[in-house]
Amino acid sequence: MADAAKDLASGTVGGAAQIIVGHPFDTVKVKLQSQPTPTPGQPPRYTGAIDAVKQTVAAEGPKGLYKGMGAPLATVAALNAVLFTVRGQMEGLLRSDLGVPLTISQQFVCGAGAGFAVSFLACPTELVKCRLQAQGALAGASTINSVVAAVKYDGPMDVARHVLRSEGGARGLFKGLFPTFAREIPGNATMFATYEAFKRLLAGGSDTSSLGQGSLIMAGGVAGASFWGIVYPADVVKSVLQVDDYKNPKYRGSVDAFRKILKAEGVKGLYKGFGPAMGRSVFANAACFLAYEMTRSSLG
Repeated sequence: MADAAKDLASGTVGGAAQIIVGHPFDTVKVKLQSQPTPTPGQPPRYTGAIDAVKQTVAAEGPKGLYKGMGAPLATVAALNAVLFTVRGQMEGLLRSDLGVPLTISQQFVCGAGAGFAVSFLACPTELVKCRLQAQGALAGASTINSVVAAVKYDGPMDVARHVLRSEGGARGLFKGLFPTFAREIPGNATMFATYEAFKRLLAGGSDTSSLGQGSLIMAGGVAGASFWGIVYPADVVKSVLQVDDYKNPKYRGSVDAFRKILKAEGVKGLYKGFGPAMGRSVFANAACFLAYEMTRSSLG
């Protein structure tokens, strides 16, 4: 089997593990990010991550934490095919000799390239996911104080049909592409570089082939945590843009959204949902990298 095909198969398995483990965390993150700004003197819809979990389970049952999972799960093959295959191909281009490990700086470049490529698939997928996750949190909010469009969606395909029909066609599915770039490029560059660096630290050198599952889980968790270190505000901007009302938008674009969030809520507004995002990233990426490495190893 060719290396690209191995990366495709391994990335698909890793991506499935990542989504199954991480989606409840992601649901809570999006609910916290997209909830309306409360009027002065009024408490927010959710006081924190635990409160968001309690309200979601009370209103929708445990399945509410998995709302919107269909879109990313249905496209996991494509997303991870791009991410891991582009990374693998770039490794081949940058490697000086066969079998020679890349430097951490080269791994950073490979991750950045993979992040750029995957953004074109991640953006429409996450728009669908965010609409489904956020509609419960935004239900009943006034158009003055929220970014909710007064539309109820029956599922991922219903979101896609509505956007294509009523929000500018295919272009509407790429709403939030710029902040997606701002998240995926530096985020994946940092994550893949951190993953390789931590594996080498645990192995005591560049040969990491003898590392056990526990070490791979640890390295994947640390790498996942590193992803959000510098890019989280971009994810907040992406989320509010993607659930903004198309006909009566609150934000004119990424920069305007950044400024308005900063003015209304301060720096903390750019880190709404950071706890669930970090928890998701640690556990989900630990599962993803372990599944990827085990599948890749089994394929030879």
